[in-house]
Amino acid sequence: MLYLERTRLMKTNIFNYTHPQLVDLLTSMGEKKFRATQLYSWIYEKGVLNFDDMTDISKKSIDLLKETFTFDLPKIHSRQNSDDGTIKLLLELEDGALIETVLMRYSYGNSVCVTSQVGCNMGCKFCASGLLKKKRDLTSGEILGQVYLVNQLLQKEDKTSRVSHVVIMGIGEPFDNYDHVMNFIRIINHPKAFAIGARHITVSTCGIVPRIKQFAHEGIQVKLAISLHAPTEEKRKQLMPITMAYPLAELMDACRYYEEVTNKRVTFEYILLEGVNDSLDDAAALVHLVKDMLAFVNLIPYNSVEEHGFKRSSNNRQRAFFDYLMQNGVNTTMRKEFGSDIDAACGQLRAKKEYEKNH
Repeated sequence: MLYLERTRLMKTNIFNYTHPQLVDLLTSMGEKKFRATQLYSWIYEKGVLNFDDMTDISKKSIDLLKETFTFDLPKIHSRQNSDDGTIKLLLELEDGALIETVLMRYSYGNSVCVTSQVGCNMGCKFCASGLLKKKRDLTSGEILGQVYLVNQLLQKEDKTSRVSHVVIMGIGEPFDNYDHVMNFIRIINHPKAFAIGARHITVSTCGIVPRIKQFAHEGIQVKLAISLHAPTEEKRKQLMPITMAYPLAELMDACRYYEEVTNKRVTFEYILLEGVNDSLDDAAALVHLVKDMLAFVNLIPYNSVEEHGFKRSSNNRQRAFFDYLMQNGVNTTMRKEFGSDIDAACGQLRAKKEYEKNH
């Protein structure tokens, strides 16, 4: 009875719950275990967000569910559409906080880049996400709400269209919000939710060593990407303050540990900055850094952020860097650009709107 009295006073967002968590909560309320699977099917497979429309659930249970849960989704504050089909959404959360979510359309499917924090404390010198410091973590439901909302947009275009890939690379450091991010991954991976395959989910970290090691033991085949961006300790310290806490050697040891435990390769993300980290000497140092690993390097053309002053490497330097890595046995790709005609750099749109609000 105490539980029921408490939930009548404070409802909770149903999108926050993994399937096992929902089973535990519902059984504690006197419901059967299968109720969690029913709810997952209605909410995620059928897109129904009204308990009264869930026709195979009894009236008594529906009344209890109404007293306990809400369906809290972010609201679209503004939207930018690129000529290449990319959609960037500025979303508003229940407390008024603004975050960004991006839909990118590939030949193999629809990929969504989600945000995991309101702001970011990592302070990477080239990154727009860190222009505004972290205010708070997102709940797993707030991260999931981004995917749910994009799915709704896609299905308005085409009933059969859906999100097929998710990258956790938006605003914030995912491993600084570890538990909520892991819950989010388990929800979207669940067969009665979005059933997005683990190999179609990528989580990116700038290098929180203890969490990389913890992630190695999660038993889920999600891809791990490391925001590297420099091949030496000295350069990485200049670009990424987290290197002060977790030196490059420690980071690389953690990546090797991850490979040994999971037998999965690590992707290293490397933004090419003109005159900073894009020389052939840098390429040689990068080859040396990853030479004994399964590593895959993803080279990224830089989207300029006015406040930081860095410039994109020329096409010739990008090509020379790419060719050097490939010729020296490092599997490498050059990331395809999306949304170059809109606020492409992650965090730019949010920073612009926050500035407008405060001036």
